[in-house]
Amino acid sequence: MDFLKDLWGFMKERKKFWLLPIILSLLLFGTLIVFSSGTAIAPFIYTLF
Repeated sequence: MDFLKDLWGFMKERKKFWLLPIILSLLLFGTLIVFSSGTAIAPFIYTLF
């Protein structure tokens, strides 16, 4: 949790709020790949990349 506080402090102080959507989309795609790696959805997910 400390990492998230540090990241938010960095973005707030340096006015880098444009990083937030990039980080959230990377986290979303990462969790999607992890949770669907063993299912039948996996071949369709990997075609996105």
